[in-house]
Amino acid sequence: MAPGPNGAHAAQTMSRPQMTAPALNLSQPVNLPLSGLLAALSHALDLVEGQPEGHCVRCCWIGIHIGRALDLTDAELWDLYYTLLLKDLGCSSNAARICQLYLADDIGFKRGVKTVDTTSVPQALKFVLTHTGLKAGLADRIRAIVHVSSKGGEISRELVETRCQRGADIARRMRFSNRVADGIQNLDEHWDGHGLPEGRLGEDIPLNSRIALIAQVIDVFQSTGGPEAAMKEIRYRSGTWFDPRLVRTFEAISATPGFWDMLRSSDLQWAVFDLEPAQHVVRVDEDYLDDIARAFAEVIDSKSPYTSGHSERVTIFADLIAKELGFGEPQRRWLRRASLLHDIGKLGISNSILDKPGALDKAEWDEVRKHPQFTHDILSLVAAFQDMAPVAGAHHERLDGKGYPHGLKGEQIVTETRVLTTADIFDALTADRPYRAAMSAEKALEIMDGMVGTALDPRCLDALKRVLGSLPDAKAACRDPIGDRRN
Repeated sequence: MAPGPNGAHAAQTMSRPQMTAPALNLSQPVNLPLSGLLAALSHALDLVEGQPEGHCVRCCWIGIHIGRALDLTDAELWDLYYTLLLKDLGCSSNAARICQLYLADDIGFKRGVKTVDTTSVPQALKFVLTHTGLKAGLADRIRAIVHVSSKGGEISRELVETRCQRGADIARRMRFSNRVADGIQNLDEHWDGHGLPEGRLGEDIPLNSRIALIAQVIDVFQSTGGPEAAMKEIRYRSGTWFDPRLVRTFEAISATPGFWDMLRSSDLQWAVFDLEPAQHVVRVDEDYLDDIARAFAEVIDSKSPYTSGHSERVTIFADLIAKELGFGEPQRRWLRRASLLHDIGKLGISNSILDKPGALDKAEWDEVRKHPQFTHDILSLVAAFQDMAPVAGAHHERLDGKGYPHGLKGEQIVTETRVLTTADIFDALTADRPYRAAMSAEKALEIMDGMVGTALDPRCLDALKRVLGSLPDAKAACRDPIGDRRN
C-alpha cells in the first residue's frame, strides 16, 4: 500500500462499488509493505470484535509508544508491531460458541465484555444478566443464565483458549515468529495471575501480551468515554490486570502534546506505518500474498461450524471453472485470492443470524445482505486487493438484476464474478447448513440448471459440469474436494 495524504482519505472511505465492470489489473503489485497490507486487513478483525473501525491500528499506535518508552530494540518493536495489529486473529473462532452458550449476538457480546472487569464478580454477574438470552424465551434464558453462572470460569477459559490458540496458530502460518504468536496466545493473561487461559503471573506473561492488553483497554475506553475514561480504567486495573510499570509508562506518554489528537485523527494509519523500524520492513511478494489470503480465509471460515473449509472449496471450484474456460495462470491466481476472501464481510455478521436453524426474519435478512458490501469495503482498503473488491463484493449479484447488494445486471457483472458465484452456490448447496442438510452434487446441479440466465451464466455452469464429470471419482470429489465436509 503506497502511503500518501490523498490515498489515506481514499482508503479509509467506504463507498459503493462502481456499477460497471472493473478493469482487472492482473499484474499484481509485488514487494508491498507488510505493515500496510495487514493494517488494512486488521479492519476485518475489528468487525468481529464489534469495535469501531481502526481499533487494531489504534492499539498499534498506543502499544508501540509504550514499547519505545521501554527502550525495546528495533527487532523487539517489530514483533510488538505485528502482535498489536494481529492480536485478534483468532477472534472469529469462538463466535459460534458464544451464541450457543449465551443465546446472544456474539458481536454485541464481544463489544460489551471488553468494557467489563471480568475478575470482579459483581461486574461479571451484571454482564451475564444483561447479555444472556435477551431475545430467547423466559425458560431458555433462565437455563442459559444458570448454566453460564455455575460454570463461568470453565466457560471463560474455553472461549479464551480457543480464541488465543487459533490466533497464534494462524500467525505462525503467516510466517511470524514465536514471539508474535506467543504475544497473541497470552493476550488475556493478567498481571496478578487471574487471567486466562493458564493464569500466568507477572513477568511470566510475555511483554508483548502485557502491552497489547493494556493498549486494547485504553482504546476501548477512549473510544467510548474519551482519554479521561481510559486513564481512569487503567489506573483502576493497575496491579491486577496490568503491569504497574506499563501503567506508569503510559501515563507519561499520554501527557505528550498531540498524542490523543493523533489517536483520533484520520491520518493515524499513515502515522502507524511510519512507526515500524525501517530496517525491519518486510516486503510482500506474490507467494506471501497468497499465504496471507489463505490465512484470512481461515479466519473467515472459523466463524461458524457451517462454513469450515467453505472459502477453500469455493476457491478450488472457481479455479477449476476458470481453467476450463481458458483463463491464464495470472488471472487464475488473481481469482483464487478473490475467492479466498469473498466472504470476509461475513465477519461483520452475528452468528446468531448466520447459524440460525430456522427462517430469517426481514431484519436478519437485511443484515445478511450487508456482507458483500462489507467484503468490498474491506478489500478496497488493501492496495493489492482493490481491483478484486468489486468482483468479490458482487458474488451475490444476479444476471437478472435481482441480486444484492446493488442489483447489478447483465454486463455489469464481470466474468470473474460469474465464475465465483457459480462456485459459491455449488458449495453452498452441497454443504450442511443450519436450516438443511447437504444435498448431493446431482441435486445441486439440477437446482442450478433452473438458475441459468437469471442468476447463473450458462458458460460457467457448463464448465463446472465438465470439470466434475472429468474427475476420477466425481461424486466423491463433489462431496468432499479437500477433506472436511462440514460447511
